[in-house]
Amino acid sequence: MNKTETFESDREAGTGPRHIRSSAAEARPAGARRVLVAAALVLAGCTAPREVAQVLERPATMEEVRSAPVSAGADAETISVPDVELGRFDGGKMWTFSDPPFDYLLQEYGVHLDSSWFKRARLGALRFSNFCSASFVSPRGLVLTNHHCARESITKLSREGEDLFNSGFYADSVQAERRVNDLHLDQLVEILDVTDRVRSASRVVRGDNEQVRVRAAKASEIEEQLTTAAQAKDSTLRVEVVEYYDGGRYAAHTYRRYEDVRLVMAPEKQLGYFGGDADNFTYPRYALDMALFRVYGRDGAPLETENYFRWSASGTREDDVVFTVGFPGSTNRLGSVAALEHERDFVAPVRVEALEARAEVLARYLDAEADAALQNALFSLNNTLKAQAGQLGGLRDETLMLRRLASELTLRRDILASDSLREAYSGLFQDLQELQLSKRSGFQRSRAFLYFGTTIGSHVLTRALYGYYYDTLRRRGFVPEDEIAEVRKEALGIEDFPVEVEAKLIALRLEEIRNALGEADPTVTRIAQGQPIDSVAARIAEGTALSDSAAYAELLSGGYLGSGDVTVEVINALAPLYFAAQDQDRSFVNREELLNSRMVLARFALYGSAAPPDANATLRISDGTVRGYAYNGTYAPAFTTYFGLYDHHVSYAEMGEAWQLPDSWQTPPAAFDLATPLNLVSTNDIAGGNSGSPLLNSNLEVVGLVFDGNIESLPNTYLYTDSTARTVSVDSRGILEALEHIYGAHRIVQELRPD
Repeated sequence: MNKTETFESDREAGTGPRHIRSSAAEARPAGARRVLVAAALVLAGCTAPREVAQVLERPATMEEVRSAPVSAGADAETISVPDVELGRFDGGKMWTFSDPPFDYLLQEYGVHLDSSWFKRARLGALRFSNFCSASFVSPRGLVLTNHHCARESITKLSREGEDLFNSGFYADSVQAERRVNDLHLDQLVEILDVTDRVRSASRVVRGDNEQVRVRAAKASEIEEQLTTAAQAKDSTLRVEVVEYYDGGRYAAHTYRRYEDVRLVMAPEKQLGYFGGDADNFTYPRYALDMALFRVYGRDGAPLETENYFRWSASGTREDDVVFTVGFPGSTNRLGSVAALEHERDFVAPVRVEALEARAEVLARYLDAEADAALQNALFSLNNTLKAQAGQLGGLRDETLMLRRLASELTLRRDILASDSLREAYSGLFQDLQELQLSKRSGFQRSRAFLYFGTTIGSHVLTRALYGYYYDTLRRRGFVPEDEIAEVRKEALGIEDFPVEVEAKLIALRLEEIRNALGEADPTVTRIAQGQPIDSVAARIAEGTALSDSAAYAELLSGGYLGSGDVTVEVINALAPLYFAAQDQDRSFVNREELLNSRMVLARFALYGSAAPPDANATLRISDGTVRGYAYNGTYAPAFTTYFGLYDHHVSYAEMGEAWQLPDSWQTPPAAFDLATPLNLVSTNDIAGGNSGSPLLNSNLEVVGLVFDGNIESLPNTYLYTDSTARTVSVDSRGILEALEHIYGAHRIVQELRPD
């Protein structure tokens, strides 16, 4: 999960700008929209007892099962379920803090974890500026997260003559710790169930869009009321109403926000990103993907807190139980098989193709030039691309899809076997199937605007869309000023790309629109004006003021749409089509959300809430064990050591800089123990957004720092397994060894290990 989203930050992973991004996010309550910023994020994870599903004899194929569809009026006895054994935890182990699995944990591991333990786990965890996870690791506000989560902050803090991203940073005193502007950390302090209040608002409303709109409005109303009440007591508090189970449940999460956050320590890029893209989502691994920040209180002094995780000097051993606490972004384990098939056959392949094309543009330019913004963007693109390709592989896996189908058909059979449920839900799955046909019919228009309005692609066109939207809001007159200001802030946060790169990315977008809509489409002909796409793109890139951030800010202030900039005509042609496509997609999302919500209610009625809700960037805790695994004809050990780091440095000397160590690491001091564990793997269930999560033992001590999942974990987005899927973490012992003997960060070591 080497970042981006954010490329761990899912800002960059493609969900799009918060105010103008599409469909799924816009259809949800305000709080849910915010947490969905981590939804395209990338993943990992898994564990269960030894109840991994096994195929018994020869299962039916998907084609064989689909060749005998179940009619809406079928009886339970007529449903033939594929001969596949389902795992106890196919739906995952991302437990919510409002419904902890006390009995399961006692039965599985023999450890009694009470409500006090879960409260300590919740208060020690942090959300790292909406796109990663983090945690308090000392009573003086010291915060641990990943290097790749801190990458943007590290780059911004470089002063004249400095390159902190490549050379690293260590503040040898509290006074030397550097404040990061626009960085905040959130701590979940209270959870309140508001399901009845939200769902009751839509009970007398008809129509999918209207039901979703009414629920969203009610959720926003509750959010505003609770925030006002909370801030009357403490101005640092804010409330977000989030949905679980596609609206089957709603909860109000109260967060305490910390806004004075300062960088304490970050290793060099070569250590934080050791192995580069080639090693991303792999194991064995040798990366020191960590960074340290500190939260300061209102008095300007380091925050004093009782809610932190103590550091384990002894680490952990194979087969030990471990826990992750963090904010996994997105999974899809409870939706319909029909939706997965649509994703597999249409959406996912196009995503991979689009990401490959954009990564190729950036890589070609970086072969000849060095550009920090492009380098970060390429890291993020490659991270997202590798994740999306792995997820697509999961969707194309016959066994995975059969298990999902077996689970769904079992649910359908059990619904039909119940007189009370059959009448309410017998047509549900037919409705879900028909919805996918509607989505398919509108896919070409959606495809034309995939990733449009995001930073995956041309920043000039993204700025143009923001300018269009910003001017439209200002003209309306009734839009709150703070919302308009937030749109402007987001717009001005978009980085400059070189003109040569912009020309290629603009051409790529225009070609995608032409290929999706056809050369005869009026919008395509209006933009092309009889010229080749490359010529049109070059003219836009070279003639626009939107390639320069300062000039763009002036255009926004003066009125972008009246500026006469060369992009205005283009965006006036594209924006209406884009927003129409969003409206279409929003209708599909609303319909699917309501149908999935009904499916969840049927599950609740039959089985209770045994399966945790899909990940949605809310705080979760996952259990697992430290465990190696068989792969590629050999065995991946539970731990790697610094010996392996130096072996890769030497063995891959001709392979490029990804495995090259900086000078300060070339000749380590004699006291540096190369046998110290550096990375480890465990069976915890994680997803994109979990980067920076602490890996904890049952005493809530830090034994590791989550930073990735292996390649085998990527299909866990759709179905949880733990045979070879693993969470990859930096070992707590490896972090201490580097801090003490390589970086001389003795004051930090003392703070982490005061004994």
